[in-house]
Amino acid sequence: MPDTLRQAIRQLHAALGPAAAGLRPAVLEQACVGYLTLHPTGRIERAGLLAVADMDLPNTVERLWVIDLKNAQVLHRSLVAHGEGSGHLRARRFSNEEKSACTSLGFYRTADTYDGIHGYSRRIEGLDKGQNANAYDRYVVLHAADYASPKYVQQHGHLGYSRGCPALPPEQFKDIIATLRVGSLLLVSGPGLASRWLDGPAAGRRFLKRGWL
Repeated sequence: MPDTLRQAIRQLHAALGPAAAGLRPAVLEQACVGYLTLHPTGRIERAGLLAVADMDLPNTVERLWVIDLKNAQVLHRSLVAHGEGSGHLRARRFSNEEKSACTSLGFYRTADTYDGIHGYSRRIEGLDKGQNANAYDRYVVLHAADYASPKYVQQHGHLGYSRGCPALPPEQFKDIIATLRVGSLLLVSGPGLASRWLDGPAAGRRFLKRGWL
């Protein structure tokens, strides 16, 4: 990755302030590189917005961030659940397979909203072939769950588990889903993440031309 981009990401992290203190620099770097690589391809229509979930952190901490890149602001920070097939406190096993109940790593594009068994939900489309491309067909979506709440952590010492969805706290899910309108980018990061979109040189060239937009 060019030093110019690496320095810009460091400056972004610092500007995000205390709300991003738990966002590991290496994960923010992954998210920014993927955003800058994907946006010019037309797969991501919404400029200047980025969501990242760090599944390598324990599920007892807020490990989802929604970031306004242009204004260097954390718009939302919340708990987020992982799939029951992926592990206990931290997600350690990942799968793209039907009925695996696992979280799938990689980059996602947010799609339409609908009212389903979990109420108001937003579908997401996996952009990494072989890793998360089945997400749409698996109905891996953003939705609310009582087991993804601070109250659940207080009672049980950990979050509950989804069937692979990045489930959100009932108190925050509507605002987060509304912010991540169609065409926004979400990175679900974790151990062993590999993606064709983690192209540092391409991201560096894009940043020099257009910055974060």
